Amino acid sequence: MVLIAEDLLLLAYDDESGKPGIDSTRLEYGLAGALLLELSLLGKVAVAGEGEAVKRDRLVVRDTSPVGDDVLDRALAELADDEGKKPKNVLGSLRKGVRDLLLRRLAERGLLREESGTLLGIFPITRWPAADASHEAAVRQRLQDVLVTGLEPDPRTAALVSLLLAVDGLRKAVPSDDRRAVKRRAKEISEGAWAADAVKKAVQEVQAAVTAAIVGAGAAAAAGGS
Repeated sequence: MVLIAEDLLLLAYDDESGKPGIDSTRLEYGLAGALLLELSLLGKVAVAGEGEAVKRDRLVVRDTSPVGDDVLDRALAELADDEGKKPKNVLGSLRKGVRDLLLRRLAERGLLREESGTLLGIFPITRWPAADASHEAAVRQRLQDVLVTGLEPDPRTAALVSLLLAVDGLRKAVPSDDRRAVKRRAKEISEGAWAADAVKKAVQEVQAAVTAAIVGAGAAAAAGGS
């Protein structure tokens, strides 16, 4: 199974240059959010409602049994230790190392190709161009069908749309002459009835966390430059 986070990565990286087209901070928080949403859709974790064992709107773990995917199982174990926290406060630790882990896994599956080199002949860099873009093309077509043609999304596609909206990745994922219409449709999907309330709350938390992370990064950069 290709994870929602892996689909997000494939869409974020340019097939030819192997460079990400989405801001790194946004992307990494988006990947962490994708793991949280995937586990929410699987019924493993949720955002608590009234009468739960933890406070309302805090992370609650419903089922700690393994999913059978090493990345999701690692994330589930981390979230089990963070039960009771606000979901947006667990994404910072959840994102650590996940991008490199998923990139290498996609390369092992033959979807990406790892290319090592140097920048200015000094600084080591790694690029990840497409090796087999057929899966990514299918994902893009689903997004096109949903965001442009207007078809109803399945829950995983809706989750991916919500993440792309959060990380400002719609333009790269779904080229369109009417960007406003695409963004409007994405917002409709993000707020729609495609998932249970607990999952929708998780989407809102992910979007809030990404926004907060970008604002925080910008403030830190401004302070450093003053």
